[in-house]
Amino acid sequence: MSKPLPRKIAVMGAGSWGTTFAKVLADAVSDQDIPVQIWARREEAAREINERHTNSRYLRDTKLPANISASAQIAEVLTGADLVVLAIPAQSLSEELAKFVQYFEQDVVLLSLMKGLERGTDLRMSEVMAEVTGIPADRIAVLSGPNLAMEIAREQPTASVVACSDAQTAHWIAQLCSAPYFRPYTNDDVLGVELGGIVKNIIALAVGMCDGMGMGDNTKSTVITRGLAETTRLVLALGGRLETLSGLSGLGDLVATCSSSLSRNNTAGRLLGQGLFLEEVNDRMSQTAEGIKSARAVLDLSVSHQVDMPITESVVMVLEGKLSVENMAERLLSRELKSEGELQK
Repeated sequence: MSKPLPRKIAVMGAGSWGTTFAKVLADAVSDQDIPVQIWARREEAAREINERHTNSRYLRDTKLPANISASAQIAEVLTGADLVVLAIPAQSLSEELAKFVQYFEQDVVLLSLMKGLERGTDLRMSEVMAEVTGIPADRIAVLSGPNLAMEIAREQPTASVVACSDAQTAHWIAQLCSAPYFRPYTNDDVLGVELGGIVKNIIALAVGMCDGMGMGDNTKSTVITRGLAETTRLVLALGGRLETLSGLSGLGDLVATCSSSLSRNNTAGRLLGQGLFLEEVNDRMSQTAEGIKSARAVLDLSVSHQVDMPITESVVMVLEGKLSVENMAERLLSRELKSEGELQK
């Protein structure tokens, strides 16, 4: 039996991606009388969304649909919501969920838009959600893919992946976010989809560093290709599937994030490549570059599973001040010569 439509959809987080995905949902369910409400930390952000139907801090003059509202009150947003979308910084998830959980409806479904590993535990976001809330895996899903928020807000066609261990739940969410310009596919490889979205941020930092140093397309293409190989090694070691990495949440997300000036991680890497210190980069960024936050956790995960990830290791060394950006390429190129096939293992 198919799941009934939600009475309401809550989106927790009013940043660029949270607001954009709220727009996707609102456009997708506009003829079904399902309200979409955004939780905004700042009262003024909620007021702007309600009164002007814009979120100019993140999406400039993009008009939001009439069936979107916002509030700074957690209880108001979560009450009656059968689908809760989480779009907050990955490192804040445990703390924020502890506040949210008391207001969740009994059979609520959670959807993560976040791409990060929790520092200190190395848990993926779906694992943090399960641990903090006690909600079973068949009601926890993740969304990933080449999702540059500003392009989607402008209704430029894109596709994405909804992953859940339960196919019915994944299909239910996919139906709710199937807008004319947004095509969701489904997958049950939650681990592969999440890790693809996490590691690509670190590879995008490396590509951005190369860009900032004035290196050419050959260099950046090499980093992207080898980055996909080391991402694949980690996913396979942890039990994910190879085909997931050749799909939208693997190769698709990697190419978009590494190639676009709209990518926060690419931008952060480029600033580092231009000689800025990490503190200066963080000061300049209006939103979190998750690769900076998750890089150490990804490296720790690779070490604990004996997976060779030289690009990730080099990025971490740069972020921690143990390697200069200028010496990163030299370090990668001085590695032992191998056949290309060996690098996939």
